[in-house]
Amino acid sequence: MRLHHLENTAPDYLDLPLGEFLDRVASDSPAPGGGSVAAVAVALAAGLAGMAARLSSAQLADAPELVGRADAARLRVAPLARADAESYGRVLEAYREPDPEARTARVRDALSRAADVPLAVAEAGNEVVGIASRLAEEGNPNLEGDALASVLLAGAGVRAAAKLVQINLSTANVDDDRLKRANGLVDTSSATVRRATEGGR
Repeated sequence: MRLHHLENTAPDYLDLPLGEFLDRVASDSPAPGGGSVAAVAVALAAGLAGMAARLSSAQLADAPELVGRADAARLRVAPLARADAESYGRVLEAYREPDPEARTARVRDALSRAADVPLAVAEAGNEVVGIASRLAEEGNPNLEGDALASVLLAGAGVRAAAKLVQINLSTANVDDDRLKRANGLVDTSSATVRRATEGGR
């Protein structure tokens, strides 16, 4: 874990130019890190799904519903890039607690709370995988590649986010149902990704 200084309030990454966001990811600052990148990946996948759905009205009667679901997922997951950085900032603050006993409790609590953000990313990613796989199979054939890119990107986001849930809870020595939920999302999304990418038209 990189214990560099991090302001508790992260910038709104959605307001940054893409190049600046990429530079920040590559910098020696601990945030934005894996959780933020997973959130952005899922948001991009949701954007691709929304595009494919908008251009599939001739093929799918429920294309407008798919558009709405994809847009809702994108709007829900994109702000989690900042939320993840802020939760990581709280973890770093907890590590700076001078009293050892209080530090242990604060770190445990901060890590446990930090697991909620990637779990939400995984939930959104799983939904995007489902939407995009439907579009890849039944939507506009000219957008099949975009829909499959969405499937694969969202699937990767689910796996990355679920791994972060595991790491946070394991480091905090917390055993609750969140890891089971995260692993269930990986199983569901992975099965959908396999069907979408191995089936073809």
